[in-house]
Amino acid sequence: MYTDNKKELEFNIFNIDIKVVTFYKFLYQVNDIILAMFFIVGSFLFFNESTTFAGTVLFVIGSFQMLIRPLIAISRDIHISKIKKNK
Repeated sequence: MYTDNKKELEFNIFNIDIKVVTFYKFLYQVNDIILAMFFIVGSFLFFNESTTFAGTVLFVIGSFQMLIRPLIAISRDIHISKIKKNK
């Protein structure tokens, strides 16, 4: 549910007011942390020949996760645009 506050774009989840921009920044940062973990673990798996395939799989997952980054930014922009149109 959106508030009537014109200074900030906010919504309420579980009775907690969250700024739209802050929410998307949080999603972006969580995605980056998970992305980094995939690449770090994948890198270590390349040290042993028997785990190289698993490392490759993690790199592919990390690469797809890099696609999520711009999608989060685009979603944020669309969300903010819709909120501004409704006010």
